[in-house]
Amino acid sequence: MGEPQAPPRTARRPELDAIRLVVVLGLVFFHASLVFDSRDDYYVKNAQTTGVTTFIAGLCVVWAMPALFLISGVGTWHSLRRRGPGGLAVERLLRLGVPLLFAILTILPVPPWLHLRAADPGYHDSYWRFLPEFYDVRVSLADFPFLLRGEYFETGHLWFVVLLLAFTLMVVAVAAWVPLGRAVTARDAVAEATARRGVVLLPAIPLAAIAALLGMEESFAGWSRWAYLLLFLYGMVLAGDDRFREAMRRDAVPAAVLGLVLFGAAGAGFGATEGEPFVDMETPAILGRIAFGLAGWCWLVAILGLLDRPRGEPSTGAGRPRPVLAYLGTAALPLYVLHQPIVVAAAYLVVGRPWPPAAKYLVIVVASFVVMFAVYDLLVRRTPVTRFLFGIRAGS
Repeated sequence: MGEPQAPPRTARRPELDAIRLVVVLGLVFFHASLVFDSRDDYYVKNAQTTGVTTFIAGLCVVWAMPALFLISGVGTWHSLRRRGPGGLAVERLLRLGVPLLFAILTILPVPPWLHLRAADPGYHDSYWRFLPEFYDVRVSLADFPFLLRGEYFETGHLWFVVLLLAFTLMVVAVAAWVPLGRAVTARDAVAEATARRGVVLLPAIPLAAIAALLGMEESFAGWSRWAYLLLFLYGMVLAGDDRFREAMRRDAVPAAVLGLVLFGAAGAGFGATEGEPFVDMETPAILGRIAFGLAGWCWLVAILGLLDRPRGEPSTGAGRPRPVLAYLGTAALPLYVLHQPIVVAAAYLVVGRPWPPAAKYLVIVVASFVVMFAVYDLLVRRTPVTRFLFGIRAGS
């Protein structure tokens, strides 16, 4: 018997590209704000901090990184169908593994080194003297898939790349012995169910269960790594089937309202917790995490449904915007790799100035964008070697 007929492939979805760009570029604003946050232990801290940034950060973390994993799952499904399991593994090892390794060997030691210099006025070791301490590592399975451990070693903001690469290889291992036709059949059954109003919101329940039982991980933007795995798999299920898109467009407004209510409930639960709300097993913390997990999926449904253009509507915007969007789309991964060491370096140079916090924040953001795009445009995208090292696809 042949494989079931999969739904026809849909055209490229510009709203997914736009969301990815908003998240990647927004990380500069987000990480710059942590310099002034009274709760977060960022690499470089301003002397004067505020709790306002914690609330603003919550508005971002509830949907931003989940959106990146969901969108990555969509792309992984299409890549799996084009390349097969082996081809997908090779492609992702080159496109994600090479930039990860290159960053570890070049720029990832910068933030922890600057953290030591900023936190301890008596610390004067040079960057080159610090490097052997950073690379003093051992292999450990205790924090899978983060296999290297050390006193100073970290993957920093590239935890996203580590998780995405690990999730992809896990999918490859399963896809090597599960026929693709079975996956298409299962997805078809799920897509049929979304014809009923509200069904598209049900994937929020497993996310809430993970948050309640396994807790939330602050170092991973507030979500459990296993919630990200689920979101990645959700993206693979959603990919290429217009029935999911139609359901999200239909239920986008109620999802937005419900998401806002649940986000407020999560904040109330966290605020009522005496200990650490991300991991404590007291009732307010558990209820807050449940509300947060539910809210995250509702926000994703709302954002995707509201931004998605109805099927068959003519495209606009030919001409000028397209080269800019194409440029930014190609730049997304390199800019993500580059941004945090640049933000931390800018903050290190600025926090000691006798300026108001708002002025410092503005200078950090502007300087980070200028340096980030200058490095990308002048040093990354112009040669085949540097393009390869930063994961830019050939022909992009």
